[in-house]
Amino acid sequence: MASTTLAPARRGFSLNHTVQSLLLHGALLAYMALAVYPVILVVVNSFKARQAIFRNPYALPTPETFSMAGYDTVFNRASFPNYFVNSLIVTVVTLILIFIIGSMASFALSEYRFKGNALLALYLSIGIMIPIRLGTVSLLRLLVSLDLTNTLAGLILVYTAQGLPLTIFVTSQFMRDVPRDLKDAARVDGASEYRIYALILPLVRPALATVMVFNMIPVWNDLWFPLIVAPAENVKTLTLGAQVFMGQFVNDYGAVLASLSLAMIPIIILYILFSRQLIRGLTSGAVKF
Repeated sequence: MASTTLAPARRGFSLNHTVQSLLLHGALLAYMALAVYPVILVVVNSFKARQAIFRNPYALPTPETFSMAGYDTVFNRASFPNYFVNSLIVTVVTLILIFIIGSMASFALSEYRFKGNALLALYLSIGIMIPIRLGTVSLLRLLVSLDLTNTLAGLILVYTAQGLPLTIFVTSQFMRDVPRDLKDAARVDGASEYRIYALILPLVRPALATVMVFNMIPVWNDLWFPLIVAPAENVKTLTLGAQVFMGQFVNDYGAVLASLSLAMIPIIILYILFSRQLIRGLTSGAVKF
């Protein structure tokens, strides 16, 4: 009798679970479509002639409208390779500095107790909440006094300062959850603090991968600081270089869309390589915070 009573309840629960799963996946698919559609639109229109872009921007390229003029302009009549290399240097060096300085500072904050530890953590939290662009004028004055304007080094220092608060705040939380017995056992075996730091890094790999991705995307896509700090032709980044095709009277939208399409490639490759670590870091962070 009990089994016959529970059977409809189980079927009802299974049906509700299926409906909820379908609704959740439907919402996620709809959000994915909204996020991916503009990207696809940019790539599709980069292979079309200028007139075809304005005539019907939502149509796929046809033999009549297909054109590689935008990519030809980008590679042959502009300094796109130079812009790409500049962006790559700024982004890679910035991520390396953020990784080294941020992980070491996180280890110190999580491992050692000293006066001002909590105050320093609060200071870093404020650094996350206040955008660094509010201090653009002061930063520009500082870079001018150091003769770092129109240099890649100036951009690297600004982006490193921008990314450190989030990196230290997130990574230190993960390092605090590393078992202390593991670190004490390493000290008993004679390991130095630098050795212990190196042993902890693989254990917080998801957090490091997450903050690296979060730091790379704003640096790679930024237009504000390259326009203000380093607008010279020889140090232009990819995003600023795309503005070369935007004139006062005539805009080469094919070249603009082509440059933007090529600029997406490193971000997509990075996500493919670190997607698993990124998801692990985000889900772990959701539980921690």
